[in-house]
Amino acid sequence: MSRRILSDEERKLFEQTFKEGRPIRAAAPKGPPKKKSRATGPTGVNGATQDRLRRGLLEPEARIDLHGMTQSSAHRSLFAWLAAAHARGFRLVLVVTGKGNPKNDENAPWMMSPHGVLKQMVPRWLNEPELAALIASVQPAHARHGGGGALYVYLRKAR
Repeated sequence: MSRRILSDEERKLFEQTFKEGRPIRAAAPKGPPKKKSRATGPTGVNGATQDRLRRGLLEPEARIDLHGMTQSSAHRSLFAWLAAAHARGFRLVLVVTGKGNPKNDENAPWMMSPHGVLKQMVPRWLNEPELAALIASVQPAHARHGGGGALYVYLRKAR
């Protein structure tokens, strides 16, 4: 196969186009690079797993029921239990807090103290730095696992 001979006009057009062209470069990120800490890094929960959690198709590997505990004993128990679950390599655990007092009776003896304290406090405890490093995701449990009175805690892989 023989090569085609370019005319002077074609050569000039090529050279002009070649000089005007700019190389393609990736856009440089603006600002300093962001460092990912272990606690704020990727969650480790992909879309398929997230969907299965939402639909209640994954069975928790362990569960803790905080019903009847005082706030301080529940706090200590939760910290120790989650650290042990993480060390054993569990990924999905269930923390049952209860829904609190569903009745609206202001004169009842159980209304003398705050109700639903654990339901309010457990999510706060899970965001504390000591536990946040172990946790990939927290979300309300499916109805078959306790619904609004329980939380799925998806733990990070043990390293």
